[in-house]
Amino acid sequence: MKYLKSQMKQLIKDNQELQGKLNGLMKEHSLEKNFALKALYHAEVAEGGKYQLAYQALDAPKK
Repeated sequence: MKYLKSQMKQLIKDNQELQGKLNGLMKEHSLEKNFALKALYHAEVAEGGKYQLAYQALDAPKK
């Protein structure tokens, strides 16, 4: 599965829990938003993470 910034932004926009985690990462580790997005992707989406299916659904062709 490939990291796409636009998909990750959409996933976070649709999920309050992820918004809080993103903000926490940015504050706790003094990260810029782009780096925090990638970190969150690897922690919560990639390789069977909790939000993997929701992330993949964003890439599904619209009918």
